[in-house]
Amino acid sequence: MNAKLRFRHELKFTINRQQYFIIRQRLTGLIRHDEHAGHNGEYHIRSLYFDDIDDSALHDKLGGLRDRRKYRIRIYDNRDTLIHFEKKIKNGDFIAKLKEPLTREMYDSILSGNIEVLHVPDKPLLMELYHEMKHRLLAPRVIVDYVREPFVCENGNVRITFDKELRTGLHAVDIFDENLRPIPALDDQSVILEVKYDEYIPEYLRAALQLEGLRQQSASKYVICRKYLKTNSWEDY
Repeated sequence: MNAKLRFRHELKFTINRQQYFIIRQRLTGLIRHDEHAGHNGEYHIRSLYFDDIDDSALHDKLGGLRDRRKYRIRIYDNRDTLIHFEKKIKNGDFIAKLKEPLTREMYDSILSGNIEVLHVPDKPLLMELYHEMKHRLLAPRVIVDYVREPFVCENGNVRITFDKELRTGLHAVDIFDENLRPIPALDDQSVILEVKYDEYIPEYLRAALQLEGLRQQSASKYVICRKYLKTNSWEDY
């Protein structure tokens, strides 16, 4: 499975709405929106994050470990036609991602506790998830919900995203629940800017982003939503 890994640089920043509008305006004249974005240049992301019996993903992040991993199921625009179980691997400022598609039936089975649907010997990631659930009691922890505005640049294979309206599903764990009403987990004026690239960021993009003047984002969206859950409920860790 390691042979499939392709590590990329990842930088995260917290910006305010004014900074967002300024940077977005600069980028609009330089690069294009991702082709998968809607007519307004955005799409909706909803992820169900998993953690094991020891909350390893949470504590590894809070403890500042450079080598970390997270598991999640992700959908786009609330559709069940494209469902992925993903493993995100973090190594310092580098990230890699592995993913396998799920059918809606597989998703429903996993959520109901039937992990046998993951026992697929020719799918290493699904087998890894199966063993994590069986032996480490990997289980759903929190729903993370937000709107993403993505820009892409072929030079350097750069992907710049603005993540807005970060919300959490609190104790809900069904991302397809029609009655789910996610609540804000972050100040509505805050936007998370992420910059991913292979080897370099073109100078004209660096100038537009002015990264040196921005505040690095330390907490992940998963941690922000887990902390909100702890603050507003009985959860303890």
